[in-house]
Amino acid sequence: MIAPIALSCGEPAGVGPEIAAKAWAVLRADLPFFYIGDPRHLPAGTPLQIISDPQEAIVASATALPVLALPFAAETTAGKPDPANAQGVIDSIARGVELVQSGAAGALCTAPIHKKALKDGAGFAYPGHTEYLAALAGVDRVVMMLACDALRVVPVTIHIPLAEVPQALTASLLTDTILITHAGLRRDFGLTAPRLAVAGLNPHAGEGGAMGLEEIQMIAPVLDALRAEGLDIAGPLSADTLFHPAARARYDAAICMYHDQALIPIKTLDFAGGVNVTLGLPFIRTSPDHGTAFDIAGQGLADPSSLIEALKMADVMARARQTSRGGI
Repeated sequence: MIAPIALSCGEPAGVGPEIAAKAWAVLRADLPFFYIGDPRHLPAGTPLQIISDPQEAIVASATALPVLALPFAAETTAGKPDPANAQGVIDSIARGVELVQSGAAGALCTAPIHKKALKDGAGFAYPGHTEYLAALAGVDRVVMMLACDALRVVPVTIHIPLAEVPQALTASLLTDTILITHAGLRRDFGLTAPRLAVAGLNPHAGEGGAMGLEEIQMIAPVLDALRAEGLDIAGPLSADTLFHPAARARYDAAICMYHDQALIPIKTLDFAGGVNVTLGLPFIRTSPDHGTAFDIAGQGLADPSSLIEALKMADVMARARQTSRGGI
């Protein structure tokens, strides 16, 4: 049996509490999860049950949202983050990691955080969720995958200016990204022989050097070396022909050179249902692919679709990982 999924609360002034309650109303006992946070921050009228052990969520989720209570310093006002609650947000994430590493939770799903509030209120020193999770796990390099039913994409470089991408894009980084993605697809998605497609950096993948040399000088040699190790890799390929339906049928994940090259196609295909997956951690972590949405927080307008898909994907990944370990 898969242990229930832990959901860290994220920024309580954002849409996290609302979409948690809405996700429970859809999933209930079909996919047990529990919320780690202050029950005061959930929408008024949310059916909830305070639990002391994650296992209690399996039964409790049939009739109420299970809550592993974590008292915060203050109540919250929708749309207005309070730095006084910053440490509570951080503690919620750390508690989720502790539970998933111990096996008490099957996976960790994280609601969106507001990094400025964490920095202002608790001196949060990490650029974001992913870096903090990597530090808690004691790993040096992780990979961000965005996934939906139609597509999985991995950007090699992420939140940096486009002008800095060529310098940041090294053979070592590309190699590690591909190997971590390949291992994650095998372990967490049950693919015994993952097929990877790698985009070029330049238009038309450099067109033989006429539009750039990165493909010839760095990308192609990395791919050749990995193919020699037995990986199934196509590329470097022109990004403008990589994402139509026939092309997507030929690979299990696309490795992209920069943020927008990866995120534009997946957000075009499934804006509401995309899931952020962190590969390379010793535990499973997923997240909805959106932010705190302060502009609509507390108005009942938040769409829980991405969180629901993130919880579903966490469950699928946990089952695949357990199978790979011989647990089923």
